[in-house]
Amino acid sequence: MPLLERYEEILAKLCAEVVAHYGARLVSVAVFGSVGRGTPRHDSDVDFLVVARDLPRGRTARVLEFLPVEARIEPWLSTDDGSVGPVMLSPVFKTPAEVEAGSPLFLDMVDDARILHDPHGFLRRNLDGLRRRLQALGARRIRLGNAWYWELKPDLKPGEVFTL
Repeated sequence: MPLLERYEEILAKLCAEVVAHYGARLVSVAVFGSVGRGTPRHDSDVDFLVVARDLPRGRTARVLEFLPVEARIEPWLSTDDGSVGPVMLSPVFKTPAEVEAGSPLFLDMVDDARILHDPHGFLRRNLDGLRRRLQALGARRIRLGNAWYWELKPDLKPGEVFTL
């Protein structure tokens, strides 16, 4: 199976299972990173964001709540013939309030995220708002080797304070 097709199949299964698992609590699901950009390699993990109401406190509790989803899609994460390694999932869990509070994570998502589920446009509105704010600041995403960094306000003056 071609690489992109394999990742698309995983994303379809993952999104369906996340929607079923979180039910009415689910607000949005997005994939980002190399898979979100459509440039995965054979060893790429699947970076994705789950926005849901009433998540448990703490990363460990949120991962434990997610484990049944991962167990159900496990057959799609590895190949029978061993030709490529297993795909690793790298979920990030946020409540709507945490999304609205902001995070450096969302900086890269304004360019790289592919929204898979967002029936009321919550994540789209938040990413669009951040994108507009970055444009107003003159922010630039700069490539340095294999990584990126952000110059958030190129004309920043000493002592000046700004918010995203």
